Amino acid sequence: MEGTGLPPQEQPAIRTIAMPADTNPAGDIFGGWLMSQMDLAAGNLAALTARGRVATVAVEGMRFHLPVKVGDEVSLFADLTRRGRSSMHIHVTAWRRSRHGETSEKVTCATFVFVALDGDGRPRQIPE
Repeated sequence: MEGTGLPPQEQPAIRTIAMPADTNPAGDIFGGWLMSQMDLAAGNLAALTARGRVATVAVEGMRFHLPVKVGDEVSLFADLTRRGRSSMHIHVTAWRRSRHGETSEKVTCATFVFVALDGDGRPRQIPE
């Protein structure tokens, strides 16, 4: 179980507010919404690294530690952890902060694997 802590000091790749439309039947933020935000954060870094079109090919090791509530500020941090000829591994951590709170909590993390694509949708080499 993740607990209270300090999020990374760099700027997040994405910062957003969890809204009522993003909830599951229990009233918590739907895990699929959070995963999509993480994919956007990773995809942004992947496209910048590849200098062009990319596609998600895998997500490794995702586990939800804490729920995200409506109104929470969600900050997503993305780091390139491995770079291959055409693929990239990008580790994303998601942190929540209550709308009126000062403390952040890590809610989940995962590694997203992307591949750089050419104009025909085929793998291509990542520029140096």
